[in-house]
Amino acid sequence: MSTTSPSGFDLTPPSEAERKRLEADLSPEEADVLLHHGTEAPFCGGLLAQKEDGVYGCRLCGLPLFRHSKKFESGTGWPSFWAPFDEAHVTAVRDVSYGMVRIETRCARCGSHQGHVFPDGPPPTGLRYCINSVSLEFTPRGADLRDPLGRGDNAALKASAGAA
Repeated sequence: MSTTSPSGFDLTPPSEAERKRLEADLSPEEADVLLHHGTEAPFCGGLLAQKEDGVYGCRLCGLPLFRHSKKFESGTGWPSFWAPFDEAHVTAVRDVSYGMVRIETRCARCGSHQGHVFPDGPPPTGLRYCINSVSLEFTPRGADLRDPLGRGDNAALKASAGAA
């Protein structure tokens, strides 16, 4: 049974075989962050200074998570966004690790750890999605998304571009 997001993306989780194939393609740092809830060092991520228009997708399954138009400079050392690509693409989970109470953000399709969301962002949402660069992959505007699960993500992206 598939679940489709409001923007037209298939959110069905990967099968066990698909998941193993996707995980085998990760670097040790990517696996630490995406699969084991690690955090990359601040001001070191490759997407922090990314200024080109496009889409930031999940490094594990390719689901679009953020648009460049929603990115802002937070000064925290990680890429920050004030809203997701589609609210249905990001799952919020209460995180009480390290003696803190935070809201962890995960990819809604594969469940991989992306970062955290905080209530100190700019208008109009007042939110700051603080995301690890290593959790994301950037696709420039007009280029095809990587679609490792063969879910038709490029057709959904083209359809959602007309609605955005």
